[in-house]
Amino acid sequence: MPSKPAISYQKVTRSFGSLKAVDHVSLDVAEGEFLAIVGGSGSGKTTLLRLANRLIEADAGTITVEGENVQDVDPVALRRRIGYVFQSGGLFPHLSVADNIGITPRLLGEPANAIAMRVDELLELVQLDRTAHRDRLPEALSGGQRQRVGVARALAARPRIVLMDEPFGALDPLTRDALGDDYHSLHRKLGLTTVMITHDMTEAILLADRIAVMRGGRLLAQGTPAELSNSSEAYVLELLRTPRRQVERLNALLPASGAA
Repeated sequence: MPSKPAISYQKVTRSFGSLKAVDHVSLDVAEGEFLAIVGGSGSGKTTLLRLANRLIEADAGTITVEGENVQDVDPVALRRRIGYVFQSGGLFPHLSVADNIGITPRLLGEPANAIAMRVDELLELVQLDRTAHRDRLPEALSGGQRQRVGVARALAARPRIVLMDEPFGALDPLTRDALGDDYHSLHRKLGLTTVMITHDMTEAILLADRIAVMRGGRLLAQGTPAELSNSSEAYVLELLRTPRRQVERLNALLPASGAA
């Protein structure tokens, strides 16, 4: 992997009152990497994600994005060059699918015909029929379709970095699996750097190149699934045991493949 990180956190801290949501965290995300950040509720993973695009400001430490200290970049400009996918799609309910996807290019002053072409290109990219979906409002879409529109909107201004906050958590298992695979393909095809928050270790193992484990605001461990298997942290090993236990139980309950 290239040595220059796309995102770098150096001794970053953020507190909310007496709670240290992020506690002296240092973490590099390489260009082109798919990193999953896992941990339970209140572990600090979402705070860490939002510090990168200044939705939340750090109390201490340094964060760089593509080599620039985020404090030296206008926060609005920073957010426009980083894609962000919310848990429930985060679409504007009063705007059509096309207007939701085109909002960032429009704010950046791109001409209407270029935006229209980009919207059609993105709908194809996220596998939504443009004739059927372009003019719909979010309420007329399924959860999976809304999330596909959310991904398209995050990609509209051609960011090199995409942040995802539990993007598939609210979806049914089949849709979640399909959308995870489809996004993983897009990540590779477009050469993106992706940081995804999830509480689902199975999802992290299947989608990410590397996994960072957080607990109580601290970064407990980071590495590939194989590297994490050698961790000395009991919590990390427990997280890894959960998918294995599920597989064992499924194998015991399901007939062998091809059986009647």
